[in-house]
Amino acid sequence: MNATIRPEQTDETPEVDGDLAAVSEVEAGIREFVRNDIAYLRRPTVPGETPALDANAEATVNNVNSLIQRVAGTSLAEIEKLISELESLRDLLHAEGQRVQREISGYAQLSQAAMKSTRMIADNVTQWKRAADGLRNS
Repeated sequence: MNATIRPEQTDETPEVDGDLAAVSEVEAGIREFVRNDIAYLRRPTVPGETPALDANAEATVNNVNSLIQRVAGTSLAEIEKLISELESLRDLLHAEGQRVQREISGYAQLSQAAMKSTRMIADNVTQWKRAADGLRNS
């Protein structure tokens, strides 16, 4: 059954009409190909009864199932490996984050100690300067 879609008559050029006709013809060919390709799948069956597959179709189904299982098995193994690697990286990043926090805390303490030492030295120098000024003035 070849069904063609005919465009409405308009004031379009004959070239556009030819393009539409070509598109319609291609679409009809595709529909016919699909109908013929899947016609064997539409065998009438008795309700409650599974259709019997011939040996060739059953072997094809088994091959496809086997192929899907192999591909899925490989993919799942790769995904599991990737997950374990990501978990290891997460643990490493967590440990490194803690180490960086400890080092920053150590640097902060060292900086505070240096500031205190600098203030003490500055205060002592100021006191010595006052004492020296006081001795000069007397």
